[in-house]
Amino acid sequence: MTAWRSWGRLTASEPASVSRPDSRDAALALPPQGSVLAFGRGRSYGDVCLNGGGVLLHTARLDRFIAFDRCTGVLRCESGVTLREILDLVVPQGWFLPVTPGTREVTVGGAIANDVHGKNHHAAGSFGHHLRGFELLRSSGERRVCGPDANSEWFGATIGGLGLTGLVTWAELQLAPISNPFMQVRTRRFPHLDAFWELNGAMERDWPYTVAWIDCVASGAARGRGVFMAARHAAPQGQLPAWREKRRAMPVTPPFSLVNAASLRAFNQLYWLRAREGDALTHHVPYFYPLDGVAHWNRIYGRRGFHQYQCVVPPAAQRDAVAELLRRISRSAQGSFLAVLKTFGTLPSLGLLSFARPGATLALDFPNRGDATLRLFEELDAVVREAGGAIYPAKDARMSGAMFELGFPRAGEFSRFVDPRFGSDFWRRVRA
Repeated sequence: MTAWRSWGRLTASEPASVSRPDSRDAALALPPQGSVLAFGRGRSYGDVCLNGGGVLLHTARLDRFIAFDRCTGVLRCESGVTLREILDLVVPQGWFLPVTPGTREVTVGGAIANDVHGKNHHAAGSFGHHLRGFELLRSSGERRVCGPDANSEWFGATIGGLGLTGLVTWAELQLAPISNPFMQVRTRRFPHLDAFWELNGAMERDWPYTVAWIDCVASGAARGRGVFMAARHAAPQGQLPAWREKRRAMPVTPPFSLVNAASLRAFNQLYWLRAREGDALTHHVPYFYPLDGVAHWNRIYGRRGFHQYQCVVPPAAQRDAVAELLRRISRSAQGSFLAVLKTFGTLPSLGLLSFARPGATLALDFPNRGDATLRLFEELDAVVREAGGAIYPAKDARMSGAMFELGFPRAGEFSRFVDPRFGSDFWRRVRA
């Protein structure tokens, strides 16, 4: 059996078998023993999508559109459909995903399992807020149609439930109307974190999408400088610019990471200097999905792979906590090309284990340097723990069980919804 990896390429996990259901109407045909887990496109960074020694239910063949009402924007599809496939269908007809993460390559099932968020959380909440319903197939063969008003407890457990409550076979989603594929984007540079907080507060009042790139290796007076990008869907235009996506690829995995202290400093300085302030009409793809234009970009981190560290800290502690996190990252000489800082809104998440909650979230990629990287994460964990924050399971490959329990106090309540046959490497790690 071939070993499987998640997007971070950190470790190989070898399932005992792989099943590829090809119809939402097919009952689960499971072996008598072993845990089970659905697997979409493997875009989770850590081990929430891996199931060593168990069964992986690969959902690539659950890829059919069931219904789409172009008048109301209600879409029903199977769980293996990707966000890219949805956009290809609905954008030309005047609709858009209500919430989207930073890649189109995730499946609908994965978006539900991790209750993904986007740049518009302060305005629209997370993916779960726009679900009208889905079907949950349990290992017993029982099917439950879940929604806000039907099996609502199972609805809330499955949203953000890390794929552990059963197999989502189909889902129904309310899309958002748009006039064209373009975004009106406003770009501003800020010299330090105090300026970010002021700018972010002003921009969130008027713009539905907000996000900032942070220079995570800058030190001294430049620490916390960055580029803020606010956006909204463009109004109707008489004439739109020509645009065509350029697809590139990282063809091989180098023996070592191409991300190091020297390349980080050079990239971050160049990014800061080349950021063009002002307003521009930009196609939605480069705004929402800057890395999707490079296939297999995760290979740049070499054979040892990489970690992503994403945390959220509550509003009362966010200024001090983010400043301390960046101080420790800068001091470590480790960091990321694309360090992202944004704030979540106050709309309560629907899922028992949903990550998004009021506060600031910081996300960075780190080349896997073994013990040095893990020691840095222990330092970052201490800051997050002191602030009363949490680590994002979809991005995690090493969080302790104690850290998980602190960040997700409803985990015990959630456990009663876990299908007795479903499990994952992540769940066994944090619940051992």
